[in-house]
Formats: sequence, structure tokens, C-alpha cells
Amino acid sequence: MGSGRTLDSFVAAVDRALRSVFAPAQASRPAPFPVSDRQASLSETERRASAALMRVNHSGELAAQALYHGQALVARSAATRQLLLAAARSESDHLAWCETRLQELGARPSVLNPLWYVGSFAIGAATALMGDRASLGFVAETERQVEGHLDQHLGRLPAADLRSRAILQVMRAEEISHGATATAAGGVRLPAPVRALMRRTARVMTGTAYWF
Repeated sequence: MGSGRTLDSFVAAVDRALRSVFAPAQASRPAPFPVSDRQASLSETERRASAALMRVNHSGELAAQALYHGQALVARSAATRQLLLAAARSESDHLAWCETRLQELGARPSVLNPLWYVGSFAIGAATALMGDRASLGFVAETERQVEGHLDQHLGRLPAADLRSRAILQVMRAEEISHGATATAAGGVRLPAPVRALMRRTARVMTGTAYWF
């Protein structure tokens, strides 16, 4: 990669980072709210529970964007780079939907979001240095773990919170699709210790973002 292209890629990465962390999230698609939903009234306990879960999901989507941005920056092939950036754009929709729902619930995003972005970006870039197949395998494993995380949240959401549930259901389907696409593009299964480390790292983020 030439020095000019390297600089352009770096500038684009910085721009994406600043927009992701500090600018209001912009969705290219409307939020998947139920057609018949009338904003069911939640008790204060239910509202707090939903807000905490959606704050975690918001942070998770920000981290996913950062991972893909970091991987795309050092991807070796243009095809892999485009796949990663396409997935990041989908995560941007998810981020905006979660942000909208947080606002409706009268809650704020995690105050540690800049930290989640920087850390995830670094992890993504480091993974991509191992090659495109390992990078795509990382995407597949990330999305597999996110699917399990979303399953847990769908089980914990208050029954009356149909709006949050609709968002998570669409997110789950699209995360599965991202993982399948990465595997089909040549992603390799990561070693068990790496998968375990990914789970532990995710638990730290989700556990902290729930409260902060």
C-alpha cells in the first residue's frame, strides 16, 4: 500500500472513529418497531431494566463498529475490506436504533464508550494483522458470541417492552448473517483459548456498561 493510500486510510479511520463515538448515530433504515405498538407503559423497575440492557447493546454495537473499522484499516484484500465496512454500516443502524430506544427510555449511553471504541479498534487491527482468514474468523466468532448475548437479553427484557424486543430480534438475525458471510468468505475457526479470551473480554464490557 502506497504512502498516500495509507494516509487516506488513516484519515478515514479517524473520521469514522470520531463520528461513531461523538456524533449522534444515523440509521439508513427505520427502527424495526412493532406496527401495532403503542408505547406500552413500563413500570419504573421495568424501565430501568430495559434501559440497562439497551445501554449494554448500544456499547456492544459501538464496539462491533470499532472492531470492523480496525480490521478494515489493515485488511490485505479489497474484498475483505469491503465486507468489513459493509458489516460496520449495518452495525451503525443497530447503534442508531439502540440510541433511539435509550432516549425513549430516558437513559444515556455508557460513559465509557470512547474506551470501548479505542480498545475494540486496537483488537480488530491486531487480529487483522494475522491475515484476512483469521480476521474473518474473528468476525464469525464475534457474531456467534453476540447471538448468545442477544438471546440472553431477549429473555431478560420486560414482557411489555415490545419496542426493545423488536430491535434485538432484527439485530440478532443480522448478526447471524454477518457471521455466515464471514465464514463463507474464508474465515477460519479460532483456537479455543482465543475464543475464551473473547468471552472474558466481552463480559468485562457488558458488565460495566450495564451500570455505567
